[in-house]
Amino acid sequence: MERIVITGGTGFIGLSLAKHISDRGLLPVLVGRNVPKTKINFEFIKWDAIHAGDWINSIDGAFGIVNLAGRSVDCIKSPDNCDEILRSRLDSTKVIGQALKEVANPPKVWLQMSTTHIYGDPPTQVCTESSGTGYGLAPFVGKAWEETLLESMPAGMREVRLRTSFVLGSNGGALKKLVRVTRLGFGGRVGHGRQGMSWIHQDDLNEIIYQAIVNSNYQGIYNASSPNPVSNNEFMKAIRASLNIPFGLPAPEWIARVGARLFFNTDPELALYGRYVKSERLEREGFVFKYSRIDEALQDLFSKTHTVRV
Repeated sequence: MERIVITGGTGFIGLSLAKHISDRGLLPVLVGRNVPKTKINFEFIKWDAIHAGDWINSIDGAFGIVNLAGRSVDCIKSPDNCDEILRSRLDSTKVIGQALKEVANPPKVWLQMSTTHIYGDPPTQVCTESSGTGYGLAPFVGKAWEETLLESMPAGMREVRLRTSFVLGSNGGALKKLVRVTRLGFGGRVGHGRQGMSWIHQDDLNEIIYQAIVNSNYQGIYNASSPNPVSNNEFMKAIRASLNIPFGLPAPEWIARVGARLFFNTDPELALYGRYVKSERLEREGFVFKYSRIDEALQDLFSKTHTVRV
């Protein structure tokens, strides 16, 4: 079995990916800061995402490495948190690059997580891989992250960057907060509701990563996002419909700004702003999304026995 090392692999995306590629016949090795909270059947190696260590042995002879390491952006953007968001991405990428240059048999492919936040928050423009990047903290972090990857890449190694949108998962992620808000009766639009909500079902993200690992045609930048982005208003309406909740109170901008900080300890701009993103390159590669529509994706996630609950 070909070994795939997943750094930053103990979050909900990493654990979901590990099971997916294991079912496809690959051997995942999870490398991360914290021991997984749930029981896993995969090798785990502890790593602080800053220094070299025993985890380097796992990449020697591996087929590929998938780097998911980075502090969550679901937080209040204090100076300390902003610094950690940036450094956690750059430092981990740099040390991976250093390690790859030290081992005798480096992997054939390095797949790096990136973000659709790199396009900024254009009100109506639909962004593709050929679109320009935006302005602000998130685009700055995204660009620095990708530049560090390119600077750290060993010569001759194939690289893939996945600019990933809001990942919908049945066992983690920000969807849990939205479900709780909706069940409490506050599942209406946020702000004016026209801001873009680009999203992707975890199964489709996992399959994109798998294809990018095993298919040498994949190289460079891809938007990992459903072909059908929706507005915030449409997104919240789809959640209510999937939960059989007919009505949700809207959250005007001032309420969203106060409530996000007081009750959810997060940045209100994550909900107040957004972007519409599609992938031209995945379409050219012939990738077929299992869940291309938001109602189908949510119905699948809410039907699972371990789905998010209040």
